[in-house]
Amino acid sequence: MVPSYIDSLVSSFFILEGKVMEKFKSLSKESVDITEAKILEKWKSEDILTKCIENRKDAPYFVFYDGPATANGHPGLHHMVAKFLKDAICKYKTMQGYKVLRKVGWDTHGLPVELQVEKELGFSGKKDIEKYGIKEFNQKCKESVWKNEDTFTDLTEKMGQFIDIKHPYVTYDNNYIETEWWILKKFYEEGLFYEGVKILPYCPRCGTGLASHEVAQGYEETSVDTVIVPMKKKDSDVYFLVWTTTPWTLIANVGLCVNPDYDYSLVLSKGTKFILATSLISKVLGDDVEILDTFKGSSLEYTEYEQLIPELSVNKKGFFVCCDSYVTAEDGTGVVHLAPAFGADDANVGRKYNLPYLNPVGEDGKYTEGPWKGMLVFDADVEVIKYLKENDKLFKKQRIVHNYPHCWRCHTPLIYYSKPSYYLEVTKIKDKIVANNKTVNWYPSYVGEKRFGNWLENLNDWAISRSRYWGTPLPYWICSCGHTEMIGSRKELVEKAIENIDESIELHRPYIDDVHLLCPECGKSMTRCKDVIDCWFDSGSMPFAQFHYPFENNDLFETQFPADFICEGIDQTRGWFYTLLVISTFVKGVSPFKNVLVNDLLLDANGKKMSKTMGNIVEPFTTMKEYGVDTVRFYLPYVSPVWVPLKFDINGLKEVHSKFFNPLKNTYNFFTMYANIDNIDINECNIPLEKREDIDRWLISKYNKLLKYVTDAYNEYDLNKVVKALTLFVSDDLSNWYIRRNRSRFWGNAMDDSKRTVYITTYEVLVGLSKILAPISPYLSEEIYTNLTLEESVHLADFPKYDETKVEDLLEEKMDLVRELISIGRNTREEHKLRVRQPLSEILIDGKNSMIIGELTELIKEELNVKKVSFVTDTSLYMNFTVKPNFRNVGKVFGANLKEFQTKLLDLSLSDIKKLQNNESIKMNIAGQDYDIYSDMVDIRIDAKDGFDVGMDNNNFVILNTTLTKDLINEGIAREIISKVQTMRKNNNYELTDRINITYSADEDIKLAIDDFKDYIMHETLAKTIENGSANGEKFMIDDKEITIDISKN
Repeated sequence: MVPSYIDSLVSSFFILEGKVMEKFKSLSKESVDITEAKILEKWKSEDILTKCIENRKDAPYFVFYDGPATANGHPGLHHMVAKFLKDAICKYKTMQGYKVLRKVGWDTHGLPVELQVEKELGFSGKKDIEKYGIKEFNQKCKESVWKNEDTFTDLTEKMGQFIDIKHPYVTYDNNYIETEWWILKKFYEEGLFYEGVKILPYCPRCGTGLASHEVAQGYEETSVDTVIVPMKKKDSDVYFLVWTTTPWTLIANVGLCVNPDYDYSLVLSKGTKFILATSLISKVLGDDVEILDTFKGSSLEYTEYEQLIPELSVNKKGFFVCCDSYVTAEDGTGVVHLAPAFGADDANVGRKYNLPYLNPVGEDGKYTEGPWKGMLVFDADVEVIKYLKENDKLFKKQRIVHNYPHCWRCHTPLIYYSKPSYYLEVTKIKDKIVANNKTVNWYPSYVGEKRFGNWLENLNDWAISRSRYWGTPLPYWICSCGHTEMIGSRKELVEKAIENIDESIELHRPYIDDVHLLCPECGKSMTRCKDVIDCWFDSGSMPFAQFHYPFENNDLFETQFPADFICEGIDQTRGWFYTLLVISTFVKGVSPFKNVLVNDLLLDANGKKMSKTMGNIVEPFTTMKEYGVDTVRFYLPYVSPVWVPLKFDINGLKEVHSKFFNPLKNTYNFFTMYANIDNIDINECNIPLEKREDIDRWLISKYNKLLKYVTDAYNEYDLNKVVKALTLFVSDDLSNWYIRRNRSRFWGNAMDDSKRTVYITTYEVLVGLSKILAPISPYLSEEIYTNLTLEESVHLADFPKYDETKVEDLLEEKMDLVRELISIGRNTREEHKLRVRQPLSEILIDGKNSMIIGELTELIKEELNVKKVSFVTDTSLYMNFTVKPNFRNVGKVFGANLKEFQTKLLDLSLSDIKKLQNNESIKMNIAGQDYDIYSDMVDIRIDAKDGFDVGMDNNNFVILNTTLTKDLINEGIAREIISKVQTMRKNNNYELTDRINITYSADEDIKLAIDDFKDYIMHETLAKTIENGSANGEKFMIDDKEITIDISKN
């Protein structure tokens, strides 16, 4: 580990590219939040974002769209996930040489804003708003959308996201609205805008309908009472058993529906006759029934029955059985009730059979007539069931849990309600939308192919109008004569308006409501319909509206359409992704995006969704302050690929800090400490690669392999692969192997080529790593890069490029084998409780590896603290082999002959055992039949002979000679003493070059060991003297013997 006193070294200077420079700076010792704040201030003062774009001014564009965010809530950690992913990819593409424009967008319209203002004003619905005044209410909404802008901006800046926050696109801006009007007029002119009366998902709380993509976002799990009711066949003692999950709709029942192709039965159960689907008899009635007759559902068509709740009257024939294939027999009874006012299927069947239409429910979701008048329909379920029970019309009640659509804005259960609305007939361009989606690269692919693709296959016309206040006004004017017009620009509005207005007019309600047009057909005044449009149309229009296209910036728009990359959460598959695709397919005929990265939900450490009620929210600002932005950003893709749910665990932040950031910082500090001691001029260390030592060329080869891997991963938007590979390289290859193995080269006194090589190799890799890391962790990478190069910013640098000529596969194979053998040796020492500092006389290695390992035996000797490396071919001299059957795999193969197989395994030759260890097969005759025997059919166990310990893994083995001579024991004691003294130096905050005196007190065995290795101990600890005497220092135990050691500066 790097000593804590490295910063106290004297100043030194070196020359780089003609500049006189201060020594390599150590990393900041201030708290991480202060360090990052200073770097952020540097970025802002130097306007690095603008420079990132300007230094690529002649480069090709990489086009990115930022989805518009709402700023009327408080930003959470989940906001940080998508923002991080966007930022990382944009930074990476910039460093790759692209010009990347990026600016934030603000989603400022819609019901979420209205509901927040209603809550603040204490309102409970539309009546309160209109009493207060639409003008005043909308002004409040306009102010509300900026309520937390500063907090969002603060998050954006602190997390190191490079994006233009000074020039955002804002959906309530008149220019933005004008572009939307232009798009809507195109829909109108091409005959894809119409008014229709359909069964529409409707929120009684918000007083407006929802489009299908909005409904898809609001499903919630809820408990409901379902009922089966007996509806009496007219003039008969037979009852239809009818199932419904919405008892409140039964008062509006006017028909029943069966599947014409299903089998239905007349059954006798407990003295009563019922009709239901044959396949559901047991499920509904049990087995104690008598089937009297069976017939097809079609035979029941037009059979009449008595009205269940005779409270409402009808104006035409109803209360008979209809047939339609939408009826299923998966649940219920196979007989469903029809209330055409409250269901799309019901309405379709109702129109087909000319059924009466009963709608006793108002827009506020309350009954307008009947016994439950004034009651909210969902609250009435209990009363309806009570009525059924009291009137002997309830067969069964059952409480179930199911997913039911709720308003995504206020979480009120939706009513399927017959209501006029304006629609965009997107079903007419469905095939083109589906085809365009197939041109998109989705990450992960299954989201685009399955979740989104399946959704598109079943898309409905877009219910575009909303009966609300704060939104983009629908620019649709209507005359009493029937003439209509869609206005597509402010210029057109001014030209056609009766009132004297100009293009500066505020386009929101109520101002736009006061503008009238002169009807060209009859000369009367035309009035704008009072609706606003779906706020998702705002966000879906952003590729065009952010540039006020086509009214200005046309050339810029052409460079910025379509997007190369967008990224949002999984919930946007039926939100922003959908509306973007629909609108751009219509306007331009192509998908507005080429690549989509989809991140999944952010969960807590236990896999539960984060929420305020659960108390498991992780606050982003305090988390970033405590652990650092870099650590949080690095951790987000570290846990798992971002397209699966992310379980956020504070312990995970500590893990990545320990496994990645600490080794990287320690490596950097180790390098700068010795570079400053040696007054290194890095330009004078430029040793050609072919003249560097094996271990240097090995690291450069590994680095280039890493570079190729992470470049491919970045290009696949898989940041999980990037951070995992970086962690492995920095922790294992760079810190734990290269730096640790080459400490003596840094320490050496002579400034020879070996020392220059270790400096330039470490320098090149650290600079390269800072560039690779920059998109993920922008702060530390900036600090390391600018300290090493004195360049302005790592974010203005080019991303490094893989150099195949620097890859040496044979050298990597050799080094990797050595490292694997060392790992096996360490594990063997640990298993047999052989201290690492205790030297051993010999390690024996398989002779087949002698040519591969070659001169790297010195590494093995040093790492495993052995005196000699020997290659052996006859391992039977050191190991005993026992081969037994793998009973789980061979029991069925040999059956009664298993014992013969077991016996023959005891007589296997060493060559046969080796074949099995190498995953080769051997022949064996069992009970007169030849078998091929494979490694998974046997269990090979190895025991070392006396004086040896054996370790094996992956068909490699090491044998340690564990016989200890007196000299080996004494050297082990000396090494332990060196370790204790070095720790004491560190704890005393001695400088690296300080000379010391050592006094110790110990028994004769330890004294003899110190005497034998006195020069070695003094050299390793920088001791001027080492004396046996009275010591008042620290007490230690070595080989169950006590020693007291005291040190002092010389």
